[in-house]
Amino acid sequence: MSLPDELQRIFDADRVLQEAESVLLRNKSLDEVIALLGRETESALQMEDRKEGTMRLERLADLCAQVPGPRMTDALIAILNDAEPRVRVAAGEALRDLGYERYAELARGIERALDRNADGVAMSELPWVLAEIAEPSALALIRRFLDHSSPDVAAAAIEALAQLADPEALADLERFVGDSRVVLIEDFEDETKTTLGELAEEALEMLGVRREPV
Repeated sequence: MSLPDELQRIFDADRVLQEAESVLLRNKSLDEVIALLGRETESALQMEDRKEGTMRLERLADLCAQVPGPRMTDALIAILNDAEPRVRVAAGEALRDLGYERYAELARGIERALDRNADGVAMSELPWVLAEIAEPSALALIRRFLDHSSPDVAAAAIEALAQLADPEALADLERFVGDSRVVLIEDFEDETKTTLGELAEEALEMLGVRREPV
């Protein structure tokens, strides 16, 4: 098969995909669509074939974001907890898009995760999603992550507050100064060991607070 033919196959596959997605999302029974996507998400998360699971989760993240309802938000947060970075990127982008379009659904989903003391990598990603969208209630929600039992989650919340740049967060950051719990901060392919106290001081400096050396 020639290169132009191969390219045409890609165009044709994209067209078929778009048409199939449109038919699925136009289904009159929203409850059936929600139940289907929920089941398929649970199945894909447990697949032993990680290549197939990754492919399905990336597609499911996009589909779940387009369907309203709490179960879809919970499914997206579950996908965000997957070990595969590609999957987390897809879920993070989907949650961000959801937040821009239907912020209340996202906020309630995050509150449910916090209420059930959810753990895992998703809880370190969600503060960043909130900070990027930067709705008025973002500060209150990120504050709840500061009290999470995992230092890594608290670290993510501290960094998210620095990004949010809300002066009302100063007192929240101040209380972490001197916190000696050690965390690893990922920067592209590198990892840096630091403490929550050092992160808090850096965040305060970013917000214009200069502290005298001890």
